[in-house]
Amino acid sequence: MAAALDGIRVLDLSRVLAGPWASQALADLGAEVIKIERPGAGDDTRSWGPPFLKDEDGRETTDAAYFLAANRGKKSLTVDITKAEGQDLVRALAARSHVVIENFKLGGLAKYGLDWPSLRAVNPALVYCSITGFGQTGPYAPRAGYDAMIQAMSGLMSVTGEPDGVAGGGPMKVGVAVTDILTGLYAAFGILAALRHAEATGEGQHIDLALMDTAVACMANQAANALVGERVPGRLGTAHPNIVPYQAFATQDGHLMLAVGNDGQFARLCAIGQRPDLPLDPRFARNRDRVAHRAALLAEIIPMMASRSTDAWIAALESAGVPCGPINTLDRVFADPQVIARGLRVDGTHAEAGTVPMVRNPLLLSATPPTHTAGPPTLGQHTDGVLSDVLGLTAEDITTLRQKAIV
Repeated sequence: MAAALDGIRVLDLSRVLAGPWASQALADLGAEVIKIERPGAGDDTRSWGPPFLKDEDGRETTDAAYFLAANRGKKSLTVDITKAEGQDLVRALAARSHVVIENFKLGGLAKYGLDWPSLRAVNPALVYCSITGFGQTGPYAPRAGYDAMIQAMSGLMSVTGEPDGVAGGGPMKVGVAVTDILTGLYAAFGILAALRHAEATGEGQHIDLALMDTAVACMANQAANALVGERVPGRLGTAHPNIVPYQAFATQDGHLMLAVGNDGQFARLCAIGQRPDLPLDPRFARNRDRVAHRAALLAEIIPMMASRSTDAWIAALESAGVPCGPINTLDRVFADPQVIARGLRVDGTHAEAGTVPMVRNPLLLSATPPTHTAGPPTLGQHTDGVLSDVLGLTAEDITTLRQKAIV
């Protein structure tokens, strides 16, 4: 069975997370992804450990778990793009590719002749995706952008964390680099849209994608609340700005995330908690009333939730169709029967470790499902193969390039 992106070649000049996340998604769907890395060093995240992957003899490899998270299914080609012959190799690969992904600073590739105008000249149908902190235009365009600072500048941290005046209150970043990941996902589907256009017209295009733009766009209902309500949203901890009760509650022996999404679910929650009076109170009858009287309702709900164990609440609420769940640590996540049944943990091949544990792509396509058999590459693992198979270089040619430290 042919993969969805079989025949598509992606030249990946990106590193760290946003760009690699995009190219990994394309590799999962069958694209051939050639990752260009610095000789002797590679992607920065190869060294972002511990933990590091262990080889078949139990010794640590040079590849950190961080790198493994975003680079499966790719071919690693080491090229020194600061040298003219290295630039020539990348241009030759771009001429034979459908997509280029890069996340250099604004104008960073122009001095190497690897920017959009230069590569478009050798391949007019090329889709060229540039990922930067702030985009190709605007007063911040020259600045470097990193996930944590973008979480702060985009407003995300202003609505994440406990309110001021509460123990542990203050702005908080999300526990994973969400702006990088979301930007990678936008890059992937933007590339697919541009490929469709290129197939129809023969014309490539430049995708200008910014972490800041993505983060602001993904403020979603909070951004709409600010624009429509003309009031600046604040931090609510685990609570929801538009739905009550929708937050984590302390139970008799731990915590529980409660997600009451409508008035019927609220009535069933109260019946199970032996507080059938609450839905009859006009302050709490409808969701808009509960949002308006949040503090008063929480004063009633908090002691109710603390009266039973987490497991007892989950059993009772699930049987009544009231959404809730435990706050799992990652060891419990991968032991969860639903996660196991869905096969979210997968193993891929690895040149040094034999196999490497990974998290599968969440897409389940009935005809062209993603594949995860090939794990992340070791540094330069596919250099000879790519140079010979794609560019037609001989063994002697490759030896000469190595002697010159080009590859």
